[in-house]
Amino acid sequence: MTRLAPRPRGIVRKAVILAAGNGDRFHTPTHDSKLLQPLLGQPILLRTLNAAAEAGITDVTVVVGYQADRVRALAERGAPSPLTLSFAYNAEWRLENGVSALAARPHTGVERFALLMGDHVFEPPMLERMLRLPVDDDRSLLAVDAGEVAPELAAEATKVRRDGSRIVAIGKDLDDYDALDTGLFVFSPHLYAALEDARAQGDTTLSGGVRELAARGVMHAVEIGGATWCDIDTLSDLAAAESVLAVARTA
Repeated sequence: MTRLAPRPRGIVRKAVILAAGNGDRFHTPTHDSKLLQPLLGQPILLRTLNAAAEAGITDVTVVVGYQADRVRALAERGAPSPLTLSFAYNAEWRLENGVSALAARPHTGVERFALLMGDHVFEPPMLERMLRLPVDDDRSLLAVDAGEVAPELAAEATKVRRDGSRIVAIGKDLDDYDALDTGLFVFSPHLYAALEDARAQGDTTLSGGVRELAARGVMHAVEIGGATWCDIDTLSDLAAAESVLAVARTA
């Protein structure tokens, strides 16, 4: 089994939140960014910002694109006070999310950083654990769900195949997989070169960059156990997330 080689290091405090897309499967009459939509009374983006702060993040770069002014205004107005916010604009927001990740490069420097999907809901302890894991500087981490999931969730999700903790394959169309990608990452700065390499091959997805890191043997998985997470792509996903979170509140 491949094991992480831990060594003492600081806790990760920076995060990038991808919030540039138009949510083309999230159909509302006003065509607003889905990150503006309320989830149990709180806009999805603010829920992500609050979860990041609760996990221990202090500095967040929000990558904006579609309805950039409205998304930025929401973040500036509603982010929890401990967070320091910055913004990166992705003029190519119609492309896939790897391009948005590249837009954050000037803001993260040479430090390790978390990368979160603006439309993924997660429990803060999931991220907090990853921020504190002592791993080598060149290693990157992805939180994965190895539990039983509904077939319809698996069909839509990005799949992962592992060798021990090391990720050896990732993609939506994997037939042979043992976990699902939850959209929570902690990356080394090597992500950006990997994304550039993937884009040169015609792949502008974040998963393309992760595949490049996996091929170099530096992409590792962290299991979330029984933690709750939701990927909100459609209005029905939003309704399902509200049901799951409402149950979790009363548990």
